[in-house]
Amino acid sequence: MKKVVIVHCWSGYSQYCWYPETKKALEAQGFAVQVPTMPETAVPNLSLWLPKLQEVIGKPTEDTYLVGHSIGCITIMRYLETLSEKQKIGGVVFVAGFTANLDIREFTTFFEKPLDFFKIKTKIKHCVAIASDDDPYVPPKYAEILKENLGAEVIIKHAMKHFSGEAGNCTSLPDVANAIFVMVSKSGCALTQKSVYEDNI
Repeated sequence: MKKVVIVHCWSGYSQYCWYPETKKALEAQGFAVQVPTMPETAVPNLSLWLPKLQEVIGKPTEDTYLVGHSIGCITIMRYLETLSEKQKIGGVVFVAGFTANLDIREFTTFFEKPLDFFKIKTKIKHCVAIASDDDPYVPPKYAEILKENLGAEVIIKHAMKHFSGEAGNCTSLPDVANAIFVMVSKSGCALTQKSVYEDNI
């Protein structure tokens, strides 16, 4: 079975912003979807978030797809760095992803060493970066950095801010599920059930 794990943002939780609707859309296509609440989400620490993500994913395969939102994106990148030579996943969707700590003290533990973009790229078959042109925290340039370093397909949304509940009340983001549907189709697998986002694919 194809599996999706959504890693939430700073102070996020499983029912926050667009996560529930995305989960529903993916489950309608037969995906097993998890949106775990990360430890001490108000004060994120890689030493806690990384083991939690490893626990939730279990054994990664090319039927594993990961979705990150904000700090969830860097958590996924650090996770991918830990995979063995033979391990690889189906794809990643980064929403408001970034590759530097944005001068935010709470993100320090996630950036204690440089990202190994080469290794990360070898662990993913497909990559999509979704950014907003008016994100108050993450400049769109980071989507281009992900494109340059990871080969990400970039989707720039207009006036979606940080894709969060409080800043813009973003409770729907069909691009996430659609991106995964496309990744699966590129892998030669058919979607057999009707998606709630079918008209947008």
